[in-house]
Amino acid sequence: MLDMAIEAGARSDDEIRSLLLARLPDAHRLANWILHDPIAAEDAVQEAALLAWDRRRSLRDPSSAEGWFNRILVNVCRGELRRRSRRPVLTEIEPTSDGAPGALAVRDELTRAIRRLVPDEQLLLALRFGRDMTVPAVAAATGMPEGTVKSRLHSAMEHLRAALEAERRAERRLEESMR
Repeated sequence: MLDMAIEAGARSDDEIRSLLLARLPDAHRLANWILHDPIAAEDAVQEAALLAWDRRRSLRDPSSAEGWFNRILVNVCRGELRRRSRRPVLTEIEPTSDGAPGALAVRDELTRAIRRLVPDEQLLLALRFGRDMTVPAVAAATGMPEGTVKSRLHSAMEHLRAALEAERRAERRLEESMR
């Protein structure tokens, strides 16, 4: 009987290991979208994988493994965003050459506006629009009720609009002062 329990535990360890390894590229993209920093994203994925491994016995249903791991990763990213808000970190995003110059300016403007938001708003916008997750998927990843996700997304969008407008006003003032 004990041998069967040990064998089942080893089999599930192999399944968890396979799941984590298969999930790493998507996890890195998600973390990078949330954190806007590829190095911090690598760290977050590694930390989330270690936490998932430590908590592997809490996964009851292998079919829900992706959501289980996403929730762990989102919580790690949320913690990193909170740490950053206490001590701002300057990161430089390398421009890509496969877009029009105007598109780079818009992307940079949007990035600066998103950074003005509180960490939880950044996280919700990254999940919903950056990763194109549905509201139920965002709710599952964050552990919030769907109604809460909807209302917080609405609020985050309002704050983003205000931050974009503030960015545009600041740019206009800078251009006027340079004349």
